[in-house]
Amino acid sequence: MDNKYDILNLLRGVAAGETTPEQALLQLKQSPFEDLGYAKVDFHRSIRQGAAEVIYGAGKTPEQIAGIAAAMGARGCRNVLITRLDAQAAETVAASVPLDYHPLPRLGIAFPGERPARGKIVVATGGTSDMPVAEEAALTAEVMGNRVVRLYDVGVAGLHRLLSKLDELMDARCVVAVAGMEGALASVIGGLVDCPVVAVPTSVGYGANFGGLSALLAMLNSCASGCSVVNIDNGFGAGYLASRINQMEGLEETSK
Repeated sequence: MDNKYDILNLLRGVAAGETTPEQALLQLKQSPFEDLGYAKVDFHRSIRQGAAEVIYGAGKTPEQIAGIAAAMGARGCRNVLITRLDAQAAETVAASVPLDYHPLPRLGIAFPGERPARGKIVVATGGTSDMPVAEEAALTAEVMGNRVVRLYDVGVAGLHRLLSKLDELMDARCVVAVAGMEGALASVIGGLVDCPVVAVPTSVGYGANFGGLSALLAMLNSCASGCSVVNIDNGFGAGYLASRINQMEGLEETSK
């Protein structure tokens, strides 16, 4: 059972007499997680949070990653995200399960399939060097069923590049601002749009950047209201949060 709609259909089957309460109970008991020995795969994540469990690839062997993905695929999970997956491990995983691999953000999508494209999220970067983190955010949001518009290399060193895209920014339900160096992009965008801004500091920069700490502190101290900040290089966290915001906005519009 992959999501709340599966459970709802199961309960409707009980109400209609198509399924016995005992059969329904057995299905529910089998659903929560599977113990693989090295991992306990959470099949109820999508029911609780609206998205399936995401596999963090760093620190896991390719065989462990493939095993977790295969277990999820066997339960009907599709578009399973695998973050921080290096190219060599991706080759091993792809030999076991269907995999769509993106080398720039080091992100894999196991059992890729169709997905909706709801609302609109804009992912903007200060520079081209920020693209690996930005692509992690953009692909995460897309896999979770959102329409994503990419605005890359629109940093404050050439502000006219950003201002030429005001129509895209002002039409978004959420903007992800990805920047290293001094991290000023998030503040500038935050002062232009009426939607939430998710700021992502990157480790791009010279020595005094301190591996992204200067951008992180600048974004935390932003004077633009409506900006939230995720951790350094955390494109996945930004894309996930932006998806939540975008889809909540869509539910509110639908309920009106």
